[in-house]
Amino acid sequence: MKKNITVVITNRASYGRLKPLLYELKKINLINLQIIAGGSLLLYQFGNAIEIIENDGFKINKKLNFNIAGYDLLAQSKTTGLAVIEISNALEELKSDCVITFADRFETLATAISASYMNIYLIHIQGGEISGNIDDKVRNAITMLANFHFPATNKSKKRLIKMGINPKKISFIGCPSIDLINNIKLNTNLISNNGGTGEPINWNEDFILVLQHPVTTSYGQGYSQMKVLLNSLKDFPHQKIVLWPNIDAGSNDVSKAIREFKENLNNHRFHFFRNFSPEDFLRLLNGCVCAVGNSSSFLREGSFLGTPVVLIGDRQKNRERSNNVIEIKNDKRQIIKTIKFQIKKGKYPKSQIYGKGQVSKKIAYKIKSLNF
Repeated sequence: MKKNITVVITNRASYGRLKPLLYELKKINLINLQIIAGGSLLLYQFGNAIEIIENDGFKINKKLNFNIAGYDLLAQSKTTGLAVIEISNALEELKSDCVITFADRFETLATAISASYMNIYLIHIQGGEISGNIDDKVRNAITMLANFHFPATNKSKKRLIKMGINPKKISFIGCPSIDLINNIKLNTNLISNNGGTGEPINWNEDFILVLQHPVTTSYGQGYSQMKVLLNSLKDFPHQKIVLWPNIDAGSNDVSKAIREFKENLNNHRFHFFRNFSPEDFLRLLNGCVCAVGNSSSFLREGSFLGTPVVLIGDRQKNRERSNNVIEIKNDKRQIIKTIKFQIKKGKYPKSQIYGKGQVSKKIAYKIKSLNF
């Protein structure tokens, strides 16, 4: 009899990292793969990434609108509560035997609460990590609710054991996001037409990749922080590709800084995008002369690609990283100095801190063998 395995995906980054695993789960005859898509995936201002999932050939069983407008701390808290209600209803309708949740977001916590209180077997991917902000509390709470764990690094596995998790309930295989890198051509010229605004992009020329998300623990500072970052980049001769932030509390502040900067911009070689497919984002990350901001992808996928990274602020403060990352404060002089250093340094040796890739099939077959 097939097992109903439900994967809850609520943002563009999670889909990119889960995509290889979804393909492997889909291939297994004894598994009925179900996908719940919600959160920012359904929203235009965050790239309407649900279209990417559908174009990749995945059936979406439930589309859930649970985001409350405002993108502040109150809206984030209320969204979590509404997500518990909507996800619970969906799991009941889908008759889920097992739920897979990912990483450390507020929607992930809502998924974990829903599954746990409904006595549905819960699998958590990327537990045991440290990033230095509220995500740590969320991630650890999910760990305690989950029945089985797939940490991405050996250090993460050891942390789970120290938290009291039974080692038999942990399987350290690696991070599925690395699989996608190994399975695509990384030449940036292959990037499709993603629209955006600003000056035209010449993919044969050097470019800097910029992605700065709001930080919940420093809520209210996103506007000024993004202004500092953008103004630090103005005098670099390179093309600058700026991506829109995620939906976390403070997103409106970061977005406002970007919009104001765009309105007063003239001949500084900036181009602004809402979203890319997972493959195209990896091509950008691989092809840029430097990645600047606070995205976890700069540390995870960036380490495997050897991309020079300037990590700004404390959103990823304690997360594992390779030598390709230099962490600094949100200070204009430091930003300019460090970007110049990283561009001059160039590509770093590839790191396998998050695995060698080709792990999704192993994770899928481990899930198939679990008793739930």
